[in-house]
Amino acid sequence: MNLISIKDLQSGFIEEIFEKTARLKRRLPEDALILAGKTLALLFEKPSTRTRVSFEVGMFHLGGHTLYLSKDEVQLGVRESISDVARVLSRYVDGAVLRTFAHETIVEFAGCSSVPVINGLSDKFHPCQVLGDIFTIREKLGGRKVKVAYIGDGNNVCNSWLYGAAKTGMDLSVAAPRGYRPPAEIVEDAMACARDSGAEIEVLTDPVKAVKEADIVYTDVWASMGREDEKEERRKVFSDYRLNSQLLGETGKKSLVMHCLPAYRGEEITDEVMDGPQSIVFDQAENRMHVQKAILVMLMGREV
Repeated sequence: MNLISIKDLQSGFIEEIFEKTARLKRRLPEDALILAGKTLALLFEKPSTRTRVSFEVGMFHLGGHTLYLSKDEVQLGVRESISDVARVLSRYVDGAVLRTFAHETIVEFAGCSSVPVINGLSDKFHPCQVLGDIFTIREKLGGRKVKVAYIGDGNNVCNSWLYGAAKTGMDLSVAAPRGYRPPAEIVEDAMACARDSGAEIEVLTDPVKAVKEADIVYTDVWASMGREDEKEERRKVFSDYRLNSQLLGETGKKSLVMHCLPAYRGEEITDEVMDGPQSIVFDQAENRMHVQKAILVMLMGREV
């Protein structure tokens, strides 16, 4: 089994991830060797802080080993075909995490791999991030119905949030400028998935309207990796989408603040909000590791 997108996961599988996460976060002695003798390859075309460290430390906690392969070392599809790399690595390792630009790279790699493949980020989806986010919300607010307001670029994190909310029954309001909204086909597909869970999903242009009654206000950078050349233009387009104390106050309640990091402080989020008492940004960063440990156990290990 692979983890390429939250879209592909059954709700029961997601709940099992969260159950295992709660246990593995306790660092019980009997869980220290679950992945003993297992090796996880990390193939990264993009630089990383949280994704690399959380997977490496998570594997260490579980008794396993990681092998980091950078863009220059592997050159997927350039020095060697994606399919050849997938087939060869399948003979050496027990699983692989890919952090790429093109989502099609992960799809092709997974189709040729005989070991589990995990999407550590692509331009289309960031499933491990959003699974960690949802676990964090559950940890802070329990299992009650919540509303999440996502403010900013309709990027890979936003796409994964659409499916994450749809699968877990969270209401989601996305506020993004015209021309920067999430793809219509993903929005429509997520809305169809939401019928089973009772989640309500809407995509707006007005951030003030989106945050009304939100339990969580979530944001991300305005220009993701690979779009740095658009940074100046995006600063102008997104200037009304900055998560500051004024926008946070529009929720009408003491809402929690989330950001997937890295943050460009003063742009999409202000210091006073990110470092304020309602911020759970660094809790969600920590939980990336614990959720990924649960994913690794479910894909590569034994029952806990």
